[in-house]
Amino acid sequence: MSRWGIGQGNFGFVVDGGGRHSSLEELCGLIDWKPIERHLAVISCAAKGEPAWPPLALFKALLLSVWYDLSDVKLAEALDDRASFRRFCGFSASEPTPERTAFVRFRKALAAHELDRSLFHEITSQLEAKAIKVKTGTLVDATIIASASEKDGDAHWVKHKGKPAVHGFKAHVGADADTALVEEVAITPANVNDGKAGPDALPDDPGAVFADSAYRGNHFGDAVRAKGGTPRIVATGMWGRDETETLKRRNAWNQPIHRVRGRIEKIFGTWKRSYGLRRMRWRGLAKAAVQVHLTAIAYNLKRSLMIVAAV
Repeated sequence: MSRWGIGQGNFGFVVDGGGRHSSLEELCGLIDWKPIERHLAVISCAAKGEPAWPPLALFKALLLSVWYDLSDVKLAEALDDRASFRRFCGFSASEPTPERTAFVRFRKALAAHELDRSLFHEITSQLEAKAIKVKTGTLVDATIIASASEKDGDAHWVKHKGKPAVHGFKAHVGADADTALVEEVAITPANVNDGKAGPDALPDDPGAVFADSAYRGNHFGDAVRAKGGTPRIVATGMWGRDETETLKRRNAWNQPIHRVRGRIEKIFGTWKRSYGLRRMRWRGLAKAAVQVHLTAIAYNLKRSLMIVAAV
């Protein structure tokens, strides 16, 4: 397949701050991108009669769109204008950069080849190898993300007590309890029960699994034990003859779980406040999965940069 050759010219970039590297340079050096490039080798999303842009450059550009909450139009403009963006994606200072439609085609190709999940696991496994940690537990929870349109047939309405109904999808997430790196992601319509989809968000050897009361029941608990983990699920009721003593036992069980599992809310907060995942950008479950996996990858890269810097 015919592809543009990029990075041939002189970048001509000036490092700011008397030798201080930008965060994008540090992110670029955080992992080995060659395995990512091999995963993407099957993709060719050129317009008719034109060479295709290198898929790794387009993939890195989509990560920029997550970190800076950019639409395809704004991403194309920023990539053309900002030297640090060009450098991160591999374009030299004088080369042309992709237009908006290239990102549209690339995203469709990611969904068609179902590469978003394999790319997430490839990058996460590299990042976990860099994070010095001892596995002690896993946080499991889900967050609702509004659909791009109420006409999206793959999404579904859901309503919680005291909150307006939402038409959208649900991202089910399993994250390391210590590093807060996202290890597993599953995407479903918003009306799918947390406990039913929870097993798909469990990593291997999860340790103690901290989750709220929506994950009560044998379906999730058996899945945790089958992977070698121990369920730590918030209890809503306990049996006992003395009410005061029973409430004390329930609180003693729940408080440590609440203290640990609350950390996953910071992940969802970052996704929604900083990375634009308040609403899906595109219709359909496959494209919703692409958006959530890209967001998880972008989050893990930034989070790992902080972990490595602190070691």
